[in-house]
Amino acid sequence: MGHWFDQNFVEPGKLPLLLALAAFVLTFAVTRLITRLIRAGKGPFRNITPGGLHVHHVVPGVVLTVIGGFGAVSSGRQGFAAGLCAVIFGAGAGLVLDEFALILHLDDVYWTEEGRQSVEVVVLTAALVLLILAGFSPLGVNELSSDQQQGRLGIVLTLVVNFCFVLIALFKGKARMAVIGALVPFVALFGAVRLARPTSMWAKRFYRNRHRARSRAVLRAYHHDRRWAGPRRRFQDLIGGAPDRTPVPVRKP
Repeated sequence: MGHWFDQNFVEPGKLPLLLALAAFVLTFAVTRLITRLIRAGKGPFRNITPGGLHVHHVVPGVVLTVIGGFGAVSSGRQGFAAGLCAVIFGAGAGLVLDEFALILHLDDVYWTEEGRQSVEVVVLTAALVLLILAGFSPLGVNELSSDQQQGRLGIVLTLVVNFCFVLIALFKGKARMAVIGALVPFVALFGAVRLARPTSMWAKRFYRNRHRARSRAVLRAYHHDRRWAGPRRRFQDLIGGAPDRTPVPVRKP
């Protein structure tokens, strides 16, 4: 176990990335727990409002991200300093992306329907970082036998082909399937060969004069959204908490 960990994480310099991912996920989970307790009026936690100004946690998140990012650049990929900077950066990124919807809409939409976008971005980010870690550095690891090098070359070719399927799925407007396909080989192939979503770049480019294909894409998207909207909302509520049902007016930038 120790040799496997050293070869796939320590030697290729991926230990800081692993620490950053762990800090990112843990910070997001703890932050959501605290905000849900504040919302319910339970526990000792309260909003920070010096002088009546509500300081959102994206503010310390930006500070931590800047410190961790510049520190990571200057400290390299090995050693205690690199790991510490990675943890600081991951924690800051977790705080920032937890309020991604606030940054996008320039308004406090944390507990609204728009606030669900923060949960989606956090899940997608964690999945993509996990993908990088799951690659186990096919290139750049020393002291590999010829069989190991050949096996890693096969892995690289598989990743390249699968990446093409991921790109096609993205152009077809199937971001979630593309992310899952990036983690599980050839799942993106399913999204690449099926009809594109009607609002995607692929549909606008290739379905412009294909009225039948465009109609089928609209119908399939309708049935898909109707089937999966409920489970997706329940999953988002489980992670980030249910939003307020009262609509909140969004301030124009």
